Amino acid sequence: MGTDAITAALTTMPAVPGVYRMLDRRGAVLYVGKARDLKKRVAAYTQPGRLPERLRRMVAETAGVEIMTTHTEAEALLLEANLIKRLKPWFNIVLRDDKSYPWLLLTKDHDFPQITKHRGARLRKGDYWGPFASAWAVNQTVTTMQRVFLLRSCADTVFANRTRPCLLYQIRRCSAPCVGRISEADYAKLVAQAEAFMAGRGAAVQKEMAAEMEKAAAALNFEQAARLRDRIRGLTHVQGTGVVNPTSFGDADVIAAWQAAGQTAVEVFFVRGGHNNGNRAFFPAHAKGETEGEVLGAFIGQFYDDKPPPPLVLLSHEPPERTLIAEALTMKAGRRVAVMAPQRGEKRAVIEHAMANAREALERRLAEAAGQAKLLAEVASLFSLPAPPARIEVYDNSHIMGTHPYGVMVVAGPQGFEKAAYRKFMIRGPIAPGDDYAMLREVFERRFGRLAAEQAAGAAPPVPDLVLIDGGAAQLKAAAEVLERLDLGTLRIVAIAKGPDRNAGREWLHQPEREPFQLPPTSPVLYYLQRLRDEAHRFAITSHRSGRARGLRHSELDEIPGIGPARRRALLNHFGSTRGIKGAGLTDLEAAPGVSRETARRIYAYFHPGARLSDVS
Repeated sequence: MGTDAITAALTTMPAVPGVYRMLDRRGAVLYVGKARDLKKRVAAYTQPGRLPERLRRMVAETAGVEIMTTHTEAEALLLEANLIKRLKPWFNIVLRDDKSYPWLLLTKDHDFPQITKHRGARLRKGDYWGPFASAWAVNQTVTTMQRVFLLRSCADTVFANRTRPCLLYQIRRCSAPCVGRISEADYAKLVAQAEAFMAGRGAAVQKEMAAEMEKAAAALNFEQAARLRDRIRGLTHVQGTGVVNPTSFGDADVIAAWQAAGQTAVEVFFVRGGHNNGNRAFFPAHAKGETEGEVLGAFIGQFYDDKPPPPLVLLSHEPPERTLIAEALTMKAGRRVAVMAPQRGEKRAVIEHAMANAREALERRLAEAAGQAKLLAEVASLFSLPAPPARIEVYDNSHIMGTHPYGVMVVAGPQGFEKAAYRKFMIRGPIAPGDDYAMLREVFERRFGRLAAEQAAGAAPPVPDLVLIDGGAAQLKAAAEVLERLDLGTLRIVAIAKGPDRNAGREWLHQPEREPFQLPPTSPVLYYLQRLRDEAHRFAITSHRSGRARGLRHSELDEIPGIGPARRRALLNHFGSTRGIKGAGLTDLEAAPGVSRETARRIYAYFHPGARLSDVS
């Protein structure tokens, strides 16, 4: 353990670039770092007296070291960022970002391209612009493209089946190519203008549209001139300049940090083509004492791990290895990426604007945390907990007449709901349809049975400070029996039952060895418990619906060897339903299109397992 384990690892460690991982005695990753010289860098950990307190604690828990060599230090930086984001080591600065960012797509696989919002893999042919900070930001841009360039946003299937213009044409947000109100050549001209606008050439587009308006007015085509005037006004509005829409650079990300109370907010503005595509605040997890520059240096690698960096990255603070970061991003993008911390001019004004947003975001977060801390302290007092709960687990079930039953667990703590910790349990049974108590027992046996097994093996899994159940005394009894059987009876457990007529505000709270009680309808704690219960209910219903949807897509025919999607569809079209196939004779099955004699016998045998096929005609 500690320096002895690190010294032992150094005996075979090469002096080359790479990434190292510090492991505890259970094999969990404590820390991930990168180095130009692995041997030299890791050797520094054998002198804990020269390390900050955070890394001294890390060294004390280290039982082993793993390495992965790379060709260059820049490659090591990219690999380090990927591993930190994936493994989330306790002693690293960690960006918790599971968001999929939307893009703007102008399709190129149709004679009349569509403008639309896009998420996920870029499988469709077309031009992509982004990323955008939120769905709201990209939806605003789609609206702008409709108003200024009259591009269609409808799906190809809708386009193909239109017989008259839709409402968007009536309110002048579409040129109605679906019903021939614009020629393919004229629509292509609108597409070209839209592409120029998104590329940052809005002034040239506006000049071109102004010339068209004057030409239409000279030809006494005042209706066309009025339409062009409205489009120019819309374009002028979205091209307003200032710190929100800078003019001195086209594509860039503006990243600013603000620190207070041992926490850091990082605000990111996405600027593309000189237009602000929105902003978003992040709150990386880090130890106290990390500077803004250190936080930004760790943030950048993880942030661009799954998204392409723009040509320019503007920072509020200089990170320790800015040149190396720029080299790594250049390698990832396949083109030059500049990383700078400007001190004057418009770029600095944009940075200061982002810093103001970061400060406001952190102040809101700290205020919310203070309110949350007060609530949790009141929860601890109400349920006689030794301290405010750091982890609350909430359980609920969902089914319809016993079908597709699911149990769920949601988790909440000082930072609110922790959605990454949510779990769903597909009920395996055997359980009588609609037996909520048996469902709850199964969920508790699986969740807390695993917890007990991990504790017995010497692990330290997350343990709830409070367990909340949607139910009454009977549900509480069923859950408490499971915990007693697993020797986890010391866990604090509470059931919240809906009041008379299921009215919110009249709930009864149940605790072991305590009379049921109610809280005043205006109690903030009651409102907090209702929020926890409602979130579990929402997640349970969502899980049940997704399971039911999968079940509806599944057919008994899928269980028969040799029956694929095409043959299943042919059978259902021929007999009308699975029930019709079940009742069909062997001769009828053989007469179905695409069904051979052998396949027909296999289907018949599946639905009639006791039949002798030699006796069936």
